[in-house]
Amino acid sequence: MLAVCAGYFMVILDVTVINVAVPVVGRELPASLTGIQWITDGYTLVLAGFLLTGGALGDRLGNRRVFCWGVAVFTVSSAACALAPGAAFLVAARLVEGLGAALIVPGSLALLQQAYPEPDMRSRAFGLWGSMAGIAASAGPLLGGLLVSTVGWRWVFLVNLPVGAACLALTLRHVARSPRRADRALDWPAQVAVVAAVALLTAALNEAGRRGWSDPAVLAGAGLAVLAAAAFALRERLARAPVLPLALLRSRAMGGGAVIGLLFNFGFYGMVFTASLEFQHQRGYSALGTGLALFPAVAMTMFASVLSGRLTRRTGDRPLVVSGMLLAALGLAGWAAAGAEPGYALLVAPMMAAGFGTSFALTGSTATVMGAAPPAYSGGASALFNTTRQVGSATGVALGGSLLASAANYGTGIRTSMGIGAVAYLAAAALAWWCVPGRAAAPQS
Repeated sequence: MLAVCAGYFMVILDVTVINVAVPVVGRELPASLTGIQWITDGYTLVLAGFLLTGGALGDRLGNRRVFCWGVAVFTVSSAACALAPGAAFLVAARLVEGLGAALIVPGSLALLQQAYPEPDMRSRAFGLWGSMAGIAASAGPLLGGLLVSTVGWRWVFLVNLPVGAACLALTLRHVARSPRRADRALDWPAQVAVVAAVALLTAALNEAGRRGWSDPAVLAGAGLAVLAAAAFALRERLARAPVLPLALLRSRAMGGGAVIGLLFNFGFYGMVFTASLEFQHQRGYSALGTGLALFPAVAMTMFASVLSGRLTRRTGDRPLVVSGMLLAALGLAGWAAAGAEPGYALLVAPMMAAGFGTSFALTGSTATVMGAAPPAYSGGASALFNTTRQVGSATGVALGGSLLASAANYGTGIRTSMGIGAVAYLAAAALAWWCVPGRAAAPQS
């Protein structure tokens, strides 16, 4: 279990550790605000776009094998990021790093489901998996700030090398081989449609801040993203061997749980990205100071994941997901209402509420999606859930950056971003009340 969670830890750490480093990277390489967004979002969009491919490969070739491939690719590309001579090279290396992460994430959940078939033990395993995300989220800004302030931003990527090597060795030694299902087709047209939809949507949002929301290129990118998503849905309807059967995609638990993941990642990672830029660009904090300033938000995620993993066996998943989303919405709404230039002390409670609420809902939403899938589709279900989550992260970062770039001032941009995030959390709470079961559902067979 620890080896699998370590791989997931590495992937999430790379999402949060970069947030406090990108302003420094942008100055040293150098890179524009749009370039900074691509250093962050290039990784996330490839991760989101190829998760379904990673899940399908895991179901077909064995989840342990594909998980190990992902760890190897991720570790090597992290070394390339650390050695990047310029912004363009760094963005390219981040794209490859995202590909490795896309092979790691679906396998991590599928291997946990394989190892713990009993609902109670599976809930505990998912709680540990979620706590790894919390630890990575809480360690990321602090670790990034410490490394940038002492040995330099390149060590933000070099720290992945020993973690990746240990994860690969422990997985090969202690994790059982996964069954292969050679009859599962990869459905390449569907994979291409997903990659195109994610890339086009993220590119449109990134460019909106520089070009304007009514620019023809931005509108064309958004329209093509919608067409690509429609093409994916049509392909899944017609394919003989879809990535996930339509009956599963239409199920309330799986479809609704996946959208919940999109909404809470949109709110949380949009908040972390915009807050990082606010603290460094407007308030003059150092990278380490920014990590410390963000610590109240991300530290709560670790505690909340462990607590929700324990409570879900008593309460079921629905109360935890709904209450978590409402608390997070209250946090971001509090930031938006705090004024144009609020003192830092006024932002501590809103950040804590957003961090706690997001992580508190993670275990329940994960169990909802994975519990709706039969074992033969565990990799695909994990990929679907994490794809929508990463789409949420990418769009949250892209929209937040665009709002900061296009607003009359940073204060207006960040308050607008926080208000939109609060609405996303409220929508997630309403959806959770409708689709998340009150008690843990037994896995299908």
